[in-house]
Amino acid sequence: MFFPATTQRVPEHTPPEINEQIRNATWQHVYHYAAAAPETIGPRLQKLDREWDIERMMELSMALLLLAGLALTILITSWFVVLPTLVAVGLLVHAVQGWCPLLPVLRRWGYRTQGEIDQEKYALKALRGDFNTVGDTTTAAGDRAAQAFIAAQS
Repeated sequence: MFFPATTQRVPEHTPPEINEQIRNATWQHVYHYAAAAPETIGPRLQKLDREWDIERMMELSMALLLLAGLALTILITSWFVVLPTLVAVGLLVHAVQGWCPLLPVLRRWGYRTQGEIDQEKYALKALRGDFNTVGDTTTAAGDRAAQAFIAAQS
């Protein structure tokens, strides 16, 4: 498919064994906290809120490469304009298809998508009982929606 779903762009362009390693690492985190004291989940959730996802890491890397290419072009030779041009093409391809040359490297280093980070967060919130406050189907829809919305934000 030329335009993959936003949530699947990166995993579709990652080797299956790397996706599996990332899934296993996430599972190990959830398993660890399932066996740990519930009060340890809060600090982990705070850490997950600060975790840099792969998109943020790629933005940083590409910006640094662009700046380096521009500096080299200005200071050394105009031939270095090739570097920012290649970075711009890489950004375009990543935006459309989800692939760029940095992707395999960053995935091997363990950088996750925001969806993968969120999966761990919601599993930990479920373990902590955040979603137990959502009423059953006999509760009014507006109340259930409000309860679900609040539980998802915590």
